[in-house]
Order: sequence, then C-alpha cells, then structure tokens
Amino acid sequence: MRKRALGRSGLDVPPVIVGGNVFGWTVDQAAAFRLLDACVDAGLDAIDTADVYSTWVPGHAGGESETVIGAWLRARPGMRNRVLILTKCGMAMPGQGKGLSPAWIMRAADASLRRLGIERIDLYQAHQDDPEVPVEETLGAFARLIEQGKVRAIGASNYTAPRLRAALDASARHGLPRYESLQPHYNLMERGIETDLLPLCREQGLGVIPYFALAAGFLTGKYRSEADLDKSPRGRRSAAKYLTDRGRRVLAALDQVAARHGATPAQVALAWLLAKPGITAPIASATTPEQLAELAKAGSLALDAGSVAALDAASSG
Repeated sequence: MRKRALGRSGLDVPPVIVGGNVFGWTVDQAAAFRLLDACVDAGLDAIDTADVYSTWVPGHAGGESETVIGAWLRARPGMRNRVLILTKCGMAMPGQGKGLSPAWIMRAADASLRRLGIERIDLYQAHQDDPEVPVEETLGAFARLIEQGKVRAIGASNYTAPRLRAALDASARHGLPRYESLQPHYNLMERGIETDLLPLCREQGLGVIPYFALAAGFLTGKYRSEADLDKSPRGRRSAAKYLTDRGRRVLAALDQVAARHGATPAQVALAWLLAKPGITAPIASATTPEQLAELAKAGSLALDAGSVAALDAASSG
C-alpha cells in the first residue's frame, strides 16, 4: 500500500488511518486484537487513539483504547516496529486533569506511554485548543517530550485557523517544534474547514488527517431512516443529525458514484477525501473484519473528476 508523507513530520502513513476510538467501547479486547492483526496484514499500519477514549461510556475513566492497544502490542512481540501510534491529550480526563498546561501535558504523556506500553509516541496531538495557556508554554512542553525521546512529532486537533496560525508563528519565532499535522472534523457532511483551515495547512505544509471521515457511520449508508439509528450505539448518539434532505442527497450521490466504480458508499466517501488537495489520510474505524477490508480497498480507489464534482454538489449548502 502506497504511503503518504504526513506533512514535514518524517512520518509516512497509509491512505487510511485506523481509528482506535472503538477499542474498549464497541469492540472488546479479543475482537480488537483480531482487527489490529488484520490492519497490519492489510497495510493499514497507523493507529490513531487518545487518552480520553472512552470517557463517554458509563463506568469508563478514559484510557480504555490505549490500554487495549498496549495489550495487543505486548501480545505481539516485534509489532511495535511495524506500526505508527498516534495519540492525543488535552480533553478532560475525569478526576485527573485537562488542557494544555506543561504540567498536564507531561503527566498525560507519561500516562499514555504506560497504557500503551511503549517508549515513544510517533505523533502526539493536542486534542483541542486551550486558550488559557500561552501557546509558547504548550509548545515548550512538547519540545521537552521530543528532547526526552518520548515523542517523535506533534500535531493539533480541533484548532481554529487563527489559533493554528498563532501556534505555527510561535514555533517559528521561538525555535520550537511546530504542529506538523492537523486532525479536523471533515467529511462530506462537515465541510467547514475548506474556507480557512485547509488552505492554511496547504500553505504551511501540514499533513491533514480528518476524523469522523464517515460521519459516524452515516456515509456508509447504514442509517437511511429513523429506524436504522438503533443499529449501533453511534446511531442516535452521532449520526441522527445527518438524516436531513441534504444527508439523503449525499447518500443518493454516494450510491450513484459507488455503482459507477464498483465500490461501496463508504469507500467512495473516503476516496472523495483523498481526492481533496491537502488531505493526507482520513481516519476511519471498523468494528468487523469486513469493514476493515472495505477501508483497505478505499485507499486505492481513484475517483474521476465528474464523480468528485457530483459529490461536491450534493453535499454543498
């Protein structure tokens, strides 16, 4: 599988990055092991997670996804050298801390390293902006982690364009490591970054790895009616808001393009992202081997200009 350079980070990622938000939530440890094995076999050797996964589940404290991934790495000697581990800090860990203060970043990084059972995080990302902390302090903490050999490169997630630019300017001004990637919310149903964030990333040479690439499963075609929303825990929690006239237009366009290319709606939705200038690799999760195989095939699906235009038109507005 052909890799793509993640900005100037020195990291090369597959065209689809595996989302680890489901591990320890809708995918138990045994199933996660099978999926992760299949990921590597398919060439999908970059895994994105976060310390906060999955605090939204009753009884969870956070760190569940990292813990499952760590257990898998321990059970598969030598696998650490074959995969990239991407994780994040900054969102609230109940009863522990949150934000991007130097003290919390250092503590959160050590906790993630322990759960993952690794010595170095390949890409450590600020999960969300923290306006209470000067960007120089946040970047200084990331610099120390890099100097200590605990982190290879850093990225940002959920930043606005002005705040991302401020961080990049601070890196240049103070000689600090810079965010080499952005992880934004971007898909056929969420196109807000096209006005400012995506042009900024192209200008500055940042890699872009969108999360919720399949709109919480909506773009797979799984949810086409109110009754369908009960098919999975993410239905009513995340996908229900897309059951609108616009959403149905997008699904119809996906169906048409998928039929033209002999593909599935999910593969087409990911291929649309990969066709966008500046996008490095979408992040998508899978809960079954069949879904994982579908993700792997999406990386080699090239859409023609007419298909991209049809999807653009259906999802506009």
